[in-house]
Amino acid sequence: MTEVTAAIILRDKAILIAQRALDQNLATKWEFPGGKIESGETPQECLKREIKEELNVDIEVLDFFAESIYTYNSGTIKLMSFWCKWLSGDLTLNVHSRIEWVNRHELDLYDYAPADIPLVEKLKTIMS
Repeated sequence: MTEVTAAIILRDKAILIAQRALDQNLATKWEFPGGKIESGETPQECLKREIKEELNVDIEVLDFFAESIYTYNSGTIKLMSFWCKWLSGDLTLNVHSRIEWVNRHELDLYDYAPADIPLVEKLKTIMS
């Protein structure tokens, strides 16, 4: 099982979501940004590195939010998500085609990667 992280980044009661680029696996699907944990790396270290690589911003990883286990054709992933705080940097799209800041009522308007769907469902129940 591959362990993967996802950042739930909030700004003014909106959550950052990102659309996978056309040259990526699951192209055009929306997700919470993050990535695969490398050997010797904690989930929190992974998120800081991945968000810097993917979006060119620095974050603080806060509390664990939720996890999702999903089996794709390529294998099973364990997606661990964490609440994150944006510290600095200007958003740059290095691996995504688009980003959006969405509120709870807008979450259903996007087509998510299957592993991200349980996270979306949980967010809809807790955000006001």
